[in-house]
Amino acid sequence: MTTSSAIRPYRPEDREALDDICIRTAHNGGDSRPVYEDPGIFPATFAAPYVFLEPELAFVLDDGRGTAVGYILGTAGTPAFVEAFRTKWLPLVADRYPRPDGEPRTPDEGIVRLLHDPERMIVPEVAAYPAHLHIDLLPQWQGRGHGRALMRTFLQALGDRGVPAVHLCMSTANTPARAFYDRMGFHQIDVPDPGPVAYLGRTTGELDRL
Repeated sequence: MTTSSAIRPYRPEDREALDDICIRTAHNGGDSRPVYEDPGIFPATFAAPYVFLEPELAFVLDDGRGTAVGYILGTAGTPAFVEAFRTKWLPLVADRYPRPDGEPRTPDEGIVRLLHDPERMIVPEVAAYPAHLHIDLLPQWQGRGHGRALMRTFLQALGDRGVPAVHLCMSTANTPARAFYDRMGFHQIDVPDPGPVAYLGRTTGELDRL
């Protein structure tokens, strides 16, 4: 009997696979393990808080055997998410990843600094795009239409909640990701002095174009 992959809602038992996917795609789309001493900082910052705070907006690509090999997750409202991140999520992980003193001295400390500054997600220029998202797939599952299916599922879920638009923040070094987002109908949002990242946005409608 053959099995086929499918998009489904996130389940708590997917957490380990979710962390693994995040770690293996976190360094500009590639594996973070050769670069970071404790790459667990990536899911603690960019994946786990979403399934903890808004699991209803988390979806995974199931390989057909029950294992998640990709995901899309996010929030319907960034300001409320930032407050919940600060008050409900950060206390759970701050002991493992204490805020560094002074300027970051290592790659790990650079990401820890982001963990302790959820308010960085509130950017006035993207206020008209209240939702935001993260999407990652293991390399062997990329380029096969699964990212498009995940994006359609997430945008539909936002639309069903009456959320008009969504944004994301991405490393400009990750050029394959930028090409993917362009195909998904995202456009660049001008943000003063964004540093090594770009902000992209789109409405949650017009799913027939995906």
